[in-house]
Amino acid sequence: MHKSIRYLTQAAVIAALYVALTYLTNLAGLASGAIQFRLSEALTILPFFTPAAIPGLFVGCFLANLLTGCIWWDIVFGSLATLAGALGTWFLRKSKWLAPVPPIVANIVIVPLILHYGYGFTDSYGILSPIPYFAVTVGIGEIVCCGVLGMALLFALLPVRKKLF
Repeated sequence: MHKSIRYLTQAAVIAALYVALTYLTNLAGLASGAIQFRLSEALTILPFFTPAAIPGLFVGCFLANLLTGCIWWDIVFGSLATLAGALGTWFLRKSKWLAPVPPIVANIVIVPLILHYGYGFTDSYGILSPIPYFAVTVGIGEIVCCGVLGMALLFALLPVRKKLF
């Protein structure tokens, strides 16, 4: 019983943090669009520490996308990208250096398709922007948020992981 309460509590706290950080990023206009810099993506390294982060990140992303006015494609498939990244991080948890790779890859593959086909973003000439362009812009944001900020969070949590997780 104690373990299930701890698991649910961890998942809920992670979901709440994801929503709050996405909301703050959204206030700056950087949570969605061709250029994304979601601070909440740093949390995608948390499956390295606990499996509770997997549903926490998925639910957090789903709620964040819903609450920040994303289209249904983004709510569903963006959340599935976060789920895929979280599962990948859990499966690669033996190596801390690989922890941020699955969320980066999942978002580079899935989010450009959402931006292109779901939102239909265009360039200044009215032509649909190509998917590779979105892969680069989303990829840069993911590398900064997951790779740099996420790894900083991972190393900050390493000394206290037994107490927190």
